[in-house]
Amino acid sequence: MKRHARALEAELAKLDRGLLRRRRATLTTPDAAAAWPSVTVDGRPAVDFCSNDYLGLARHPDIAAAMAAAALRHGAGSGASHLVAGHGIEHALLEEELADFTGRGRALLFSTGYMANLAVIGALAGRGEQVLLDRLCHASLIDAALLCRARLRRFAHADAAAAARVLEASAAATALVATDGVFSMDGDCAPLGELARASRAHHAWLVVDDAHGLGVLGTTGRGLLEQCGLGEEAVPVLVGTLGKAFGTFGAFAAGAPEVIEFLLQRARPYAYTTALPQPVAAATRQALRIAARESWRRERVLSLARRFARAAAELDVPVMASTTPIQPVLLGSAAQALRAQEKLLQAGFWVAAIRPPTVAAGSARLRVTLSAAHSEDQVDALVEVLGRICARVSA
Repeated sequence: MKRHARALEAELAKLDRGLLRRRRATLTTPDAAAAWPSVTVDGRPAVDFCSNDYLGLARHPDIAAAMAAAALRHGAGSGASHLVAGHGIEHALLEEELADFTGRGRALLFSTGYMANLAVIGALAGRGEQVLLDRLCHASLIDAALLCRARLRRFAHADAAAAARVLEASAAATALVATDGVFSMDGDCAPLGELARASRAHHAWLVVDDAHGLGVLGTTGRGLLEQCGLGEEAVPVLVGTLGKAFGTFGAFAAGAPEVIEFLLQRARPYAYTTALPQPVAAATRQALRIAARESWRRERVLSLARRFARAAAELDVPVMASTTPIQPVLLGSAAQALRAQEKLLQAGFWVAAIRPPTVAAGSARLRVTLSAAHSEDQVDALVEVLGRICARVSA
């Protein structure tokens, strides 16, 4: 055991030398929900600019009240998997409402987005087939493709023509093409229309994980698919998460009834895990209602994203091209990203440094995310501090 411990210590030391060891910050939120996005980070006051709470719903009192009431009525936990004794009325109602929200025949709940992607790809692809992924797909899609034992191929980021060339050149049957809708570290969007045409031409499933688009993009917040005018025929399987724009927890897959029934029967991450607690489902149902009636939240966060990007460009802050609430500031080295993170925290802003392996070597960054809960003054103040930091980096 000592030898194993020494080997682990050596690997950890290597991470330290490369400034790549991850360390958790402990955030404390104010008692008053209205005070968010003000938080304390390891005891230091700051404005949170790295949460995925795009619509500002995570601390909404009505959502918290729905969760509390459901906990009193149904208990804190589900007690079993969905297929045994864990599937409750709140789950059933939420699945119906998610299907209606996405315009699909049926939806299936999962405990996390990671599990949803493992489930979908694991059920629809297998040994002897090919899975084709965008080069910058989320780790859960990559792991799903590896675990299902299909041949994993990658295409250049957001390059539908490159995907089509891989499909044309491949001798193996391509079971599916998968992509993020909005890419979580770059904030840009996949070319879904072109990918849909290429997938259909080669009889492959197209799976879109729209975790960062649902609730935010589209004329009614139905996500990137709505923005692109794509329905169930073009994109047979949609994966979404509930812990970002909707402010709660969990995930779902949505598609035609026969697709979802197949996932229910064959997806191991669905069958062999405890169901999401019913209070979480009840809270999500309330979040969907609020998001639908308060469209100003979606309009506001997108307006703040435009404001940030415009002001950052004026101050020569190296912000990457993005029209979504994810606004990455590309700094290059892990050392520069960590120094900028600390300078921002000293100035009262919490923005986490993103380093390899989450992003490619040489592309460490600050991942700024906007929320409907932010004020224009907070956004302007953040950009001003970033401008000073980036001016010192380039000097």
